Amino acid sequence: MALEHITVLDLTHMLSGPYGTMLLTDLGARTIKVEPPVGGEGTRRLLEHDPDHSRGGMGAYFLTLNRNKQSVCIDLKSPRGREVFLDLVRQADVVFDNFSVGVPRRLGIHHEALAAVNPRIVTCSVTGFGETGPDVDRPAFDQVVQAMGGGMSITGSPETGPMRSGIPIGDLGGGLFGAVGVLAALVERERTGRGQHVDISMLDAQVSLLNYMATMHFLSGQVPQGIGNGHFVHVPYNSYPTADGHVIVACIGDAFFERFVECMDIAELRDPALKQQPVRFAAKARIDALIAQRMRRRTTAEWLAQLREARIPCGPVNNFAQALNDDQVRARDMVVEVPLHTGDTVRMPGNPVKLSAARPTEWRAPPQLGEHTDRVLADLAGYPADRIAALRSAGAVG
Repeated sequence: MALEHITVLDLTHMLSGPYGTMLLTDLGARTIKVEPPVGGEGTRRLLEHDPDHSRGGMGAYFLTLNRNKQSVCIDLKSPRGREVFLDLVRQADVVFDNFSVGVPRRLGIHHEALAAVNPRIVTCSVTGFGETGPDVDRPAFDQVVQAMGGGMSITGSPETGPMRSGIPIGDLGGGLFGAVGVLAALVERERTGRGQHVDISMLDAQVSLLNYMATMHFLSGQVPQGIGNGHFVHVPYNSYPTADGHVIVACIGDAFFERFVECMDIAELRDPALKQQPVRFAAKARIDALIAQRMRRRTTAEWLAQLREARIPCGPVNNFAQALNDDQVRARDMVVEVPLHTGDTVRMPGNPVKLSAARPTEWRAPPQLGEHTDRVLADLAGYPADRIAALRSAGAVG
């Protein structure tokens, strides 16, 4: 697999950091979770006793984010534990954390300290606001950066007010950009022979995702508002109620609109002036109302069959059960079965990155706390069994 030669020391917790390291793990990296000896990282306890959302004493968060990872327990707050960690760093490629700003330095595991023992090490820190600027010391979670990043203001409608994304895009965006940054630093290392630090701000990620809409604001001076499922440019581009659900129609460009008019057979939409996008945009409310009125007369399946035959970009608004059972999703192995230590399996989303030269992923169970401490310290750091036992007696490892 593409990253099977890469060893990641994973100091992450909760969602943003573990998602970033999960992406690297899915691409083949050997990812070693470094956890506190007592209790492990906090995500282990999320939903662990929930009868609907846990299996084998692990909640859905931990099950999903930690497939194929290994777990070692090291007390990073103790001098002996820190020495053990540095011995692992000497053999590793990446150290990934999402501690609060300043924590790695207080623990003595910031980039400069790690580069002193391994100049090739790549470190990555995902934080709410990054490591520079006036807000560096402020705490942040997903919805905080969704709100501050502007995305919530254009999600929802004038009737609902601002809405957060249903997907925790603040956390996931930070982890995704963290993984991209790590990959870039690893490629750069091939040229220079030296690692570097990757500083990821969850807020930065949200602002980046504003993309062309931010540029539209700078060009026009206009502040966009929430417009529901409609679009800032294209019409028709919205969700429309059917007899039994909703269908998305996305007509980008005049040619799609002309085919759509033929498909829908709505007399009012045959106005020649509507062939031009500016005219359609000015008449957006009227066009959407006409389409909604027509679409309510038939089922989602009937409309999809007709629209797809005309090659109009469209799709059903699926719930989770429908999305995860979609033929296309299943054909792409986007639902996988991961084994558990109990002998059961649990289904979860697969890896969206399909590399032509990579072998199929062999899914392994999320690790028990400290399950791989002895193995990792022996084969990566070269520790003999008696040294590991002494460190465990001293509380430095678990």
